Amino acid sequence: MSITPNDCYELGSVVKPHGLKGFVVAALDVDDLQAYRKVKSVLLELPGAPGKLTSFEIEKLTPQSEARALVKFKGIDRIEDAEPLRNAKLWRPLAELPALAQDQFYFHDVIGFTVIDEALGQLGTVETFYELPQQDVLAMQYQGQEVLIPVADELISHADMAARTLHVKLPDGLLEVYLTPPSRERDEPDEFVEP
Repeated sequence: MSITPNDCYELGSVVKPHGLKGFVVAALDVDDLQAYRKVKSVLLELPGAPGKLTSFEIEKLTPQSEARALVKFKGIDRIEDAEPLRNAKLWRPLAELPALAQDQFYFHDVIGFTVIDEALGQLGTVETFYELPQQDVLAMQYQGQEVLIPVADELISHADMAARTLHVKLPDGLLEVYLTPPSRERDEPDEFVEP
């Protein structure tokens, strides 16, 4: 049985070839790049073959910054070999996710969990997460509206894996922003008054 992206987590992507000897620059979406230095292989999803994953053995992974690394794949020894890998997505099997601290969770682990606010009680269900440039947000349905909750320690306290609940402390007014219809006065242009 072949592995698919549904069985994996996205590690990052190949940005571009680097130098003439087959190295590539990879952007990795991880908290601790150093923890991935000893990774032996990754699965690549090439731009021309969406959904198809191919295993590549890593010869060397050298962090260049918090989010970028130089990577040398076995058998990719020239720039001509590395060029087709440009913009490829990098995946790893879900089973190989690094362990988290007790109060942490992976986004995919809490999809479908019930959101419980410490003041308001049960609110809705975690539907998805959006990775926005400013920060990640959790999306849930609440009274027929999609509500976005910033992923921040002060707002999301913990997940109870056994009870399938995600506990939050929402700021006053957050839900009302999504439930209050916009004022007609703000939506309509001022009437034109002739001088």
